[in-house]
Amino acid sequence: VALDADVMNSTMTEGFFREFPERSFQNFIAEQNMAGMAVGLSALGYKPFVATFASFLTRAHDFIRMAQYSTSNIKFAGSHAGISIGPDGPSQMGLEDIPMFLSMPEALVLYPCDAVSAERLVGAAARHTGISYLRLTRDKTPVLYDSADTFQPGGLKVLRADDRDRVLIIAAGITVHEALKAHERAKERGIHTRIIDLYSIKPLDRDALASHAQACHGNIIVVEDHYCGAIGDLVSAAVGKLCSLCVKEIPRSGQREELLALYGIDAAA
Repeated sequence: VALDADVMNSTMTEGFFREFPERSFQNFIAEQNMAGMAVGLSALGYKPFVATFASFLTRAHDFIRMAQYSTSNIKFAGSHAGISIGPDGPSQMGLEDIPMFLSMPEALVLYPCDAVSAERLVGAAARHTGISYLRLTRDKTPVLYDSADTFQPGGLKVLRADDRDRVLIIAAGITVHEALKAHERAKERGIHTRIIDLYSIKPLDRDALASHAQACHGNIIVVEDHYCGAIGDLVSAAVGKLCSLCVKEIPRSGQREELLALYGIDAAA
């Protein structure tokens, strides 16, 4: 079943509502009520997908927190995450959402960067029993993966690697594409970089990250479209000292490229 909070034309939940009206529930602008309804639907044996902007899920934090104590089986999908949504402004930029779900011991936190990984990780969330969070990007990102690629919770994807790599760049979502641009720019300057798509934030493949960090001589950059205290802190606990590129101040409205550059999380940064 799918639950919407009056944003289905932006999150594209309207496709599900159109195809399966009997399994679709409109909650309007009432995110706490939507999370509470999802708990009830889960208790009845349904598998609720709760979709809204990532920023609006924070309104329902208490209800989401209590859902874990009811052993609810709910999949939260937070779209329009980060400053990359551009002109809509800071009130709608999900920049505080990841720690909300990281704090839940049994929650799954997944962050796809393209259409293929998004589709696969929706399936992974559906198969998981418990609280799941899918962090989704608004932008029409290029497709990086083949339809045969698989994505398992607790995994990661190495997109660029060479025995000569001196720097490890770890990214997720929109910043994966910026990291790939940075890889090409750095290569022109004779700097070899290894690029990781950290699509599974929780569980985290700590051993693989530590191995790649060692192979890159301990030079590590984490770049994320989120405030400090999210992916960078998580990776630092696994690999040690690193350079964290994240949104360090309250952002303003603007074009996506302008904002990524202004707040220091684009390829040039």
